[in-house]
Amino acid sequence: MLESLAADAVALGERVPRAVLGIAGCPGAGKSTLVQWLLERIGQLRGAGWVAHVPMDGFHLADDQLRRLGRLGRKGAPDTFDAAGYARLLDRVREDTDIDVYVPGFDRTLEQPLAAALVVHPTARLVITEGNYLLLGTADWVRARQAMDQVWFVSADDQTRTARLTARHVEFGKSPDAARAWVTTVDQRNAELVSQTATAADRVILNGAQGWAISA
Repeated sequence: MLESLAADAVALGERVPRAVLGIAGCPGAGKSTLVQWLLERIGQLRGAGWVAHVPMDGFHLADDQLRRLGRLGRKGAPDTFDAAGYARLLDRVREDTDIDVYVPGFDRTLEQPLAAALVVHPTARLVITEGNYLLLGTADWVRARQAMDQVWFVSADDQTRTARLTARHVEFGKSPDAARAWVTTVDQRNAELVSQTATAADRVILNGAQGWAISA
């Protein structure tokens, strides 16, 4: 099944000078796992530089800004991102195909965005972008969606998804109790919002106990 997804992604990039594929889904659903696999497999199929990565997480507002805005306690919610900057960057990625385009990444150890951590080379025919809110129907998120050729939605059962999230928070410094509290009070609220957007996806991909499957 994963091979068919890689083939479909390659086909998308071959249709236009540069395509943008979005991978959306709830926190902990497995978006990053799928994206990493696609990047590696497409690189094998089409060579280095044919596919590039632009994570939405690079547009997290830094903690200093979240403190200023009073939003640090809900970091990860839609209004804790620079959605306008993300939309403009995707426009630029589509249009500036003859130069290197530097894009921000995200350091999970620091829990902070990193300017110019990644680059889209002129050789890139496909750009994969991932994030929770790619299908959110409000303001600048709509503009960001308009820059994407397709969006695939990754879905996982809640028990598996929340277990992954808790383990991730512990790995990057939270105590087990703090991790569980954050998943319950912050991540779950965001997940409920994101899950409602699945119907707007071009394809729904299930990440379950039996492996990956295409739902729609």
